[in-house]
Amino acid sequence: MALTIACLHTGASNAALFDAAAAALPGGALRLTHECRPEWLRTPDAALLEEVAALLRAMAQGADAVLLTCSTIGEAVERAQDAPRPVLRADAALAAAAARSGGEVTVLYAAPSTRASTWKLFSEAAAQTGADVGLYGVPGAWALFQEGKFEEYHAAIAQAARGRRGRVALAQASMAPAAALLPEAPPLTVPGTAVMAAARAALQHRKMG
Repeated sequence: MALTIACLHTGASNAALFDAAAAALPGGALRLTHECRPEWLRTPDAALLEEVAALLRAMAQGADAVLLTCSTIGEAVERAQDAPRPVLRADAALAAAAARSGGEVTVLYAAPSTRASTWKLFSEAAAQTGADVGLYGVPGAWALFQEGKFEEYHAAIAQAARGRRGRVALAQASMAPAAALLPEAPPLTVPGTAVMAAARAALQHRKMG
């Protein structure tokens, strides 16, 4: 029986990235649905986080697991842990995957508003494994994204990733296409790691239920 993963985005372009990640998994038994709220892409206050959490709970009613793909409002996931199905933060799945084997991890982010939450996630993941995490912004990248210059955006990210030591992780879902520009050393991306994590969580919940 196919699993349904419901995704909540703030950028409509992210839906295709997660669909591609799901299609790349073996078996073809994963179905993604998408909800997009671009008006929520802003520095969150408590009221916004609760509004996001309420939608996450509602989405969990009709899915096997829910993924919040936006780093900026990622803290809402903590408020939605009373949902009837697993609710996951996509960038937290990336942090866990990047730090799992310890060693050196380089994390790149584009949106300045995500810096603090990204550092918190990766620091917590690294504390479990002893990984050595370095966090770096990609200068000018977010302005390119906001202007709709996506090719230039991804090229800037790829340039920033080249030559980095250890495992490289691209901290925001929108950064994922830059991985295709780095075939010699593909970085970890949010869609790839998050879809796998959501599928595992959904299967575990189904077995327990």
